[in-house]
Amino acid sequence: MAEELLFAVEQGIATITLNRPDKLNAFTDDMQETWLDALEECRINPEIRVIVMTGTGRAFTTGGDLDTFSASAAQSPAAIKARVAEGIQRLPRKIAELDKPVLAALNGLATGGGLDIALACDIRFAAQSARFAETYVRMGLIPGVGGAYLLPRIVGMSKALEMFWTADWVDAEEAERIGLVNRVFPDAELMAGTYAFARRVAEGAPLAVQLIKRVMRFGLDKDLATAHEIVAANLPIVRTSEDHKEAVNAFREKRTPRFNGQ
Repeated sequence: MAEELLFAVEQGIATITLNRPDKLNAFTDDMQETWLDALEECRINPEIRVIVMTGTGRAFTTGGDLDTFSASAAQSPAAIKARVAEGIQRLPRKIAELDKPVLAALNGLATGGGLDIALACDIRFAAQSARFAETYVRMGLIPGVGGAYLLPRIVGMSKALEMFWTADWVDAEEAERIGLVNRVFPDAELMAGTYAFARRVAEGAPLAVQLIKRVMRFGLDKDLATAHEIVAANLPIVRTSEDHKEAVNAFREKRTPRFNGQ
C-alpha cells in the first residue's frame, strides 16, 4: 500500500505523491491512512518547512475510489455519517491543522473529493493540461470533503454554485482567472516551478512563515479588532525568536540571513 502513496523529504521540502495512476489516483481507505500519517510526519518534523502534494499520471486525484461507494450506500445513515466524519473528512481537517505551507501541484484531473483536497491546500499550481470539476451532482451527492466550505471562499459564492450545480469542466486558464489556482505552468515545468516557489518559502524564517498562515486563517471570519488581538498575541513569539535576531544581525552585516526556525 505504501507504493500507492509516495513520501520523500529533500532540502526541507516534503513531497506527498498519489501513485495509483491506473485509477486516476482515486484513494482507498488504506491510502487515506498513509496520507494522514505522512501529514502528521510533516507536522512534527522540524526539518520539514514546506509540503508539496501531487499525483502521477493523468490526474492529481478524482477523489475516493468508487468501488467503496456501493458498499457504504448499504450502511445505515448513522454509519455513513460516521464513515465520512472519521474517514475522508480527516484529510482536509489535517491539512488545516498544519501551520506549515501546503502547496498542491495539480498535474492533471482534480474532481470531486480530489478537487476539495486541493482546495484545502494553501496554494495551488496547475499544469497547462489540468482540468477541474465539482462532479457531485452527477452522482446525486453533495460535497462531503469540504468543498462547500472552501470553494466559495476561494472563487466566490456565485461561481462556486455554478461549478457545483453544472459540474462543468474548468480548464487551467479559467481556473487561474477565477482564482482557483495561483499559477499555470507548461506541463513539463509544473514540478520545477512548484519546487522553485517551495524553496523560496523554505528559505524564509520558518516561525514567521507558519505564524503568518496561522493569523491569516484565524482572522478570516473575525472582525478587525479580534484579528488584531490574534496578531498581538502571536507577535511576541516572533519578536523574541532567534530567527528575528538573525534577520536583524544579517541586515546590519549586509548578508543573507540563515534561519533555523527558532
